[in-house]
Amino acid sequence: MKLKQLLADDDAVSPVIGVILMVAITVILAAVIGTFVLNLGGSVSQTTPQASFGFDFADDVGDSSTYDNVTITHETGATIDAARLNVTGPTDFGFADADGNYAGGDNSSISFADMGHGDSVSAGESVTISKQGTDDDFNGETIRVVWSAESGENSATLSEWTAPDN
Repeated sequence: MKLKQLLADDDAVSPVIGVILMVAITVILAAVIGTFVLNLGGSVSQTTPQASFGFDFADDVGDSSTYDNVTITHETGATIDAARLNVTGPTDFGFADADGNYAGGDNSSISFADMGHGDSVSAGESVTISKQGTDDDFNGETIRVVWSAESGENSATLSEWTAPDN
């Protein structure tokens, strides 16, 4: 029996290692291509920005009628695209222009961009929302600052505040 020759023969080692390497490369390529096709890596770049907002409530303001104003100020954190940042509430409200005059329609959600804020919102900048008309008080309503991802798949409440009953 040629047992010594069988143990010393290493001709088959190279093809086996070659097949293992080809299978490993194929699996890795399939995983990378699958990730791009299914857009699994796309949501990683759309992380929620870290920012803090303050709310300043003014009861019964205005010239000819009384209404409530809430000024929302970006206090600290990341600069955020104004089109991605919305103010939402349970009932309709408008917004005040730079002179404090009621300038918006009745909406339950308004973006910072629609309020004439510009392209981005950074620390120190603010907007004022107003409630006027037949139901001119915020009366315990919760107002939220909500960020939405560009893809529209993700959103997050960055800050919320509840108005006093007045």
